[in-house]
Amino acid sequence: MDSATVSVQVSEERLSAFIGKVMEDIGGSLAVLLSFLGDQTGVYRTLRDIGPCGTTELARLSKVDERYLREWLSAQAAAGYVIYHPEDDTFSLTPEQAIVLAQEGHPACMQGFFQLLVSQFTTHDKAVTTLRSGAGRAWGEHHGCCFCGTDRFFRPGYAANLVDAWLPALEGVTAKLAAGGKVADVGCGHGSSTVLMAQAFPNATFYGYDFHAPSIGMATEKAAAAGVAANTRFVTSTAKDIADDGFDLICMFDALHDMGDPVGAARRLRESLKPDGTLMLVEPLAGDHLTDNLHLLGQIFYSASTLICTPASRAQEVGLALGAQAGERRLTEILKEAGFRQVRRATQTEVNMVLEARP
Repeated sequence: MDSATVSVQVSEERLSAFIGKVMEDIGGSLAVLLSFLGDQTGVYRTLRDIGPCGTTELARLSKVDERYLREWLSAQAAAGYVIYHPEDDTFSLTPEQAIVLAQEGHPACMQGFFQLLVSQFTTHDKAVTTLRSGAGRAWGEHHGCCFCGTDRFFRPGYAANLVDAWLPALEGVTAKLAAGGKVADVGCGHGSSTVLMAQAFPNATFYGYDFHAPSIGMATEKAAAAGVAANTRFVTSTAKDIADDGFDLICMFDALHDMGDPVGAARRLRESLKPDGTLMLVEPLAGDHLTDNLHLLGQIFYSASTLICTPASRAQEVGLALGAQAGERRLTEILKEAGFRQVRRATQTEVNMVLEARP
């Protein structure tokens, strides 16, 4: 008998449970989209600042339509994103909700990630075409919200960890930077990580490299606004084409897995280091096997990798498609193939691993 015609026994209990999970995911996706609207219109910030209030006052202060606002607040209350007070028909944010939804710069604020997710729905047609064709999709082909959302999401984590935890975990690096070292931030994007280091180590010189010219322009503007233009320089360049040498430290933040030729990139970076220099590689925290990553964080990273990271790699030469969940063992293999002799995990957070590599 054809296996396709064999009757499959369906468990009504498991079916119901899975439908329930899918419905929760649908509700969550709508909550994210509506939360993005609340961020972009400033409703969250207004509600945070004035406390419990009715729709008339909140609409006036936020400059939005009251009827739409009422519907939005109702959806948000049902999702658990805001609190409804039936005794006086008002809405409010708890302190915890205010941090996650409206506290820009806080490591727990999720609006940057919301912005990144919305960008992917905006260009869903390109994602479908990419999945079908197997072709690459360059970083620059994404919606502008992808670049802004990525920087906005990662920046608070860098602010919380980079200077106080990650750099001190590297052998002898902070002393070199305090004395006036030379640093490269490869794949710097909008330059948030570069600016943070330049502010912390004014005697050092920082070079930010990214192959996306609009991001380099934004990084230059941000450095000037932060008052570190004197010790920063931003250059449009791929990792393999970096012309400078003599670096005490080279940093890569969530960037190596996006590259088409990570081995070639790492090899050029090794050549750019001083003999006693250090490569700091920050990558998503992942186990070495798929079974290690079958959890919520793994789902999020694999999803982002499907939509952004792996297609970005395939759009470049070699197109290795390393993926955002490569794991420490595979990353170490890449670095050693590129000529690094020593690789160790220096530290980690709940979402990132920090590898230290030496020539």
